[in-house]
Parts: sequence; structure tokens; C-alpha cells
Amino acid sequence: MFNRESFNGIIKSFGLVFGDIGTSPIYTLTVIFLLTKPTEAHVMGILSLIIWTLILVVTVEYAWLAMSLGQKGEGGTIVLREILIPMLKSGRQVSFVVLLSFIGISLLFGDGVITPAISILSAVEGIVLIPGFEGTAQNTLVIIAAIIAIALFSFQKKGTEKIAWTFGPLMLLWFLTLAVSGTISIIQVPTVFKAINPYYAIKFLIENGIAGFFLLSQVILCATGGEALYADMGQLGKLPIVRAWYFVFFALLLNYLGQGAFIIQHPDTKNVLFEMVFQQAQVLYVPFLILSIFATVIASQAMISGMFSIVYQGITTRVLPMLKVDYTSSELMSQIYIGAANWFLLLSVLFVMFLFKQSLYLAEAYGLAVTGTMTLTGIMMTWIFYMRGKKLYTLISLLVTLIDAVFLLSSMHKIPYGGYWSIILASIPFIIIVIYTSGQKRLASALTPTPLAVFLEEYNYVYNNMNKIKGTALFFAREIQKIPSYMAHTMFKNNIIYEDNIIVSIVKLDDPFGVTSSFTDKLADGLRVFEIRVGYMEVIDVEEILKGSGIDEKTIFYGLEDIVTDNIIWKIYSTTKKLTPAFVQFYKLPSEKLHGVLSRIEI
Repeated sequence: MFNRESFNGIIKSFGLVFGDIGTSPIYTLTVIFLLTKPTEAHVMGILSLIIWTLILVVTVEYAWLAMSLGQKGEGGTIVLREILIPMLKSGRQVSFVVLLSFIGISLLFGDGVITPAISILSAVEGIVLIPGFEGTAQNTLVIIAAIIAIALFSFQKKGTEKIAWTFGPLMLLWFLTLAVSGTISIIQVPTVFKAINPYYAIKFLIENGIAGFFLLSQVILCATGGEALYADMGQLGKLPIVRAWYFVFFALLLNYLGQGAFIIQHPDTKNVLFEMVFQQAQVLYVPFLILSIFATVIASQAMISGMFSIVYQGITTRVLPMLKVDYTSSELMSQIYIGAANWFLLLSVLFVMFLFKQSLYLAEAYGLAVTGTMTLTGIMMTWIFYMRGKKLYTLISLLVTLIDAVFLLSSMHKIPYGGYWSIILASIPFIIIVIYTSGQKRLASALTPTPLAVFLEEYNYVYNNMNKIKGTALFFAREIQKIPSYMAHTMFKNNIIYEDNIIVSIVKLDDPFGVTSSFTDKLADGLRVFEIRVGYMEVIDVEEILKGSGIDEKTIFYGLEDIVTDNIIWKIYSTTKKLTPAFVQFYKLPSEKLHGVLSRIEI
């Protein structure tokens, strides 16, 4: 049933989900035909490849297969990992899937840097077609793009809630404009519709051999942002995104066919989309250019918001260090801002803008991270379908994964020409994840916890024979059966014991959403357990939950580690721990009640 609510969801998804893939017509064919001759046969072959890439990679892999694997309506790399791991029996298989998810998260960082850079810069480059601005220097264009990027990232802390309602309608206008301009051009050369036949794609690859194979690394640019259909599923739901994709697909199809028709008529064109619109309606060119810049800003905004979500998921699933998180909306807890991620992204975006200077050169670094992410998604999807015994889905998923692998293999040739920057950018979060997770394991083994039975024996003696401080003290522990050393240190070494002691345990659920809390056990006189069960994508207010359950603590104790090491890897881990907020600061517990208990650890 189609109602007003689903219509609003479709409009919202234009701005939230389809910004990246929706702005790819700005540069995809321009880049391709700078690398191959603009003959009619080549145009038909490339158009056919683009159409079938959109069908197989975006529609089949993401809109159909991946979106059937949501967990409580949520999607993304971490969701696939959380679905797959409980199905596996071998520890090696689990380690392999964890490694795949680490690589997937890291590649999205690389993508998150290049997407705003190439989108904004390619739109700004359209300025040179405005009469009187033909001689604008490339450095000037880069500075204009950089100013737009700085403004966009600086605005993040204020939150996008107040202007987000404009994103959908603006992107709808953008897609309508793409469809109309494409249709006008198709009327001149209607034979481009033949490119829908996959025969032209196959013929192009056979006739062009290795050159045609390497050109696939540029063809995949038409599908960049396709992964957002699945990754953003939890924010809007499956149905509005899939319905919106049908419209977006036909708008892109018409525009790409229109650009192909324009190339056939004007083989010397250098900036296909902008020159096509300029010739069609010179008087409307400046409004179109402004709209294209807005569209690229919206595409970048969607990527930034997505990066914040991924970082937060990484924090809550304990693969990334705890970073300071701010909530930008009093209505929606999911509207978050992570300063460290924001400024890291901005500096990286500015760096690649000034390094590559032109969208043409940036395209050489683009696509490697995208195809890597798509291939990893395909591998995990195929594995899940196989484990569930869905033979048809497994077969189709395997076919799509092989197509992803072909695109990835083709993109490998970009590495010497700038693609290595994509790998360098992705390696930064990957190294952080590996060092942090390895360090946490080392730390856990060094901080020998006290078994509950041993702890209770000493606790009962101390509680019954010592003077107690009036009020309630809170302690945090992951597992109740293993009491953290700082808690035993506080009570038994420092002789600090309160009348009411509550162990708070935050338990991560296998589902992405859901928050429940309750007292579970009374372990002894004056010692209770309060458990908060949280979906791994939930953003929670711990203090609010504690207040809601009638807990009015006087003091909150937490563990602090002073790590001593000569190993360079563990020194990086130790520095990371010092620079990032402690557990209690991450959950924004009242600072005046916090008492850190320091333990000196040698690793």
C-alpha cells in the first residue's frame, strides 16, 4: 500500500541514500572518454556496461540480495558480520570474518575521503563553461572546492536536523533535471536505446581486450554509492529505499544514454554533462551548476553522516577506541557528531583535493575502495545464503561477487596512478583497529579479574566488619562472573565500601536495536547488579537510564590503566588510550561523581 508516510520516506531517501550515486553522472563518462576514443561503437559498448553494472551491482547485489539480509531493518558491514559469526563453528572462520569486517570498515573510510573530494571538485569545474570564466585557473577551482568542503565539515557540529528536510526535494529536482536533459539529448540520437542490450557490453570487452578490461575500473564509478542502499537501510526502511531506487535508476539511465547521444554528436566534448546542459539551455546553465554543487554537498553530507554511524558502531562493538560523541538533536539520538572523525575526514579531503587538483586525476584513486567493499559484501552475503541453505540466492550472490571481483581486479591497475592513496587512507583506520583490538586483548589478560566466588567471600567479610560510607556507589563490569581488579582494589586495598554498591553491566545484544534495563541479582548484602541490554547500533544515555530506575549514586568508580611498555606497537596503543575518553566519559556520566582507580600494567 502506498501512503503519505512511504512517499515521505522515498523523498527523504533521495537526499540521505542516493546523493553519491546520483552525482556520479557528473564525472563518470567524462573520465571514461578521456581514456578511450569516442567512436559510436565505443559509446554503445560503454553505455551497455554502465546499464548492466547498475542492474547487477546496485539492483541485484544491494537492492535485492543485501537488503534481504537486514537485522531488524538495519544493514551494513557490521550487520553482516553479526549475522554470520553465530553461524560459524570454527575459530579460524570467525577470525577470517572479523578480518573481512575490519577491512570493509577501513575501505569505507577511504571511500569517505575521496567521495566528497571528487564530487565537489567535479561540480566546481563546471564554472569554466560560464562565459567570462573560461580562463579560471585550476588552482582557483580547487580553492573554491576546498572552501565548500571546509564550510560543510564546519557545519557538522550544529547538526543537520534543521536543513535535512531540504535534502530530499533538492535531490528530487536534481534527478528530474538529469532525466529531462538526458531525454532531450536522446531525441537527437534515439539509437542509443540499443545499448540496453548486453550484446554491446560483451562485444566492447571482446574487441578491446586488456584495454577494455582496465576501463571497467572507470565504469564502476557509475555505481559508487550503491552500498548506501544497504548501509542506510535502518534509517528509512527497506521499502522507501527500493521504491526510490526504481526512480533514481531510470533517471540515471536516461541521463547516461543522453550523455552517450551527446558524445556521438560531439566527439570532441571534454566535460560531457555540463557541456550537454550548456548547449541545451545556456540561460539555465548557472542555475544547473548551482544545483549540481548543492547535489554534491548533499552527497558528501550523506557520506559524513554515514561515517559517524560506522565509527559509532565500531566503538560500541569494541573495534575502535572510544571517541567523544556529541548528540546534535534532542529529538533523534541517532543524530550524532564525532569531532575526531569529522576533522580527520576534512583534513584528508583537503589533502587529496590539493594533491590531485583535478577530478580526472582523483578518478584514478577512486573506485578501488568501492570495489573492495562490494566484493567483501558479496563474499559475506554468499556465505550467509550458503549457511542458510538458500541455493538459488547462493548461486546468484556468487555470480554477483565474481563480477565485483572482476571490477576489483580491473581497479588494481589504478594503484600506481594514485590508487595507492586509497589504500593508504584505508590503512590508517585498519592499523588503528588492529592495534586497538590486539591491545585490548593484551590488557584484559594482564588485568587478571577476580572470580565472583572469591570476590564475594572477601566482600562479605569486609562489608560486615568495616565502617561503611552512606549512599550508593556504582562500579562498571562487563561480566559479573569476573570482577574487574579496580573494584577489588577499591574495596579491599583502599577500604572504601559504601552501604549500597551497584555493579552496572552494559551488555551488547546481537540485534542492532533495543534497550532494556533491570536489576538482575542481589549478590550479597549491599551488593546488587544492574544490567543494561543494548542493541549494537543504539545510542544510549546511561545517566538517564540509571535515573529512570531510581538509582541516585553518590560516587562512580572506574578503572584507569597506566601502561608501561618498550614495544612500539603497545606504545601506540597506550597513547591511543590516553588520548581517547575513558568508558565513563564516553557515556557522559557526571564528572563530579567520577573517581578513577589507577592500575599500573606492563605489556
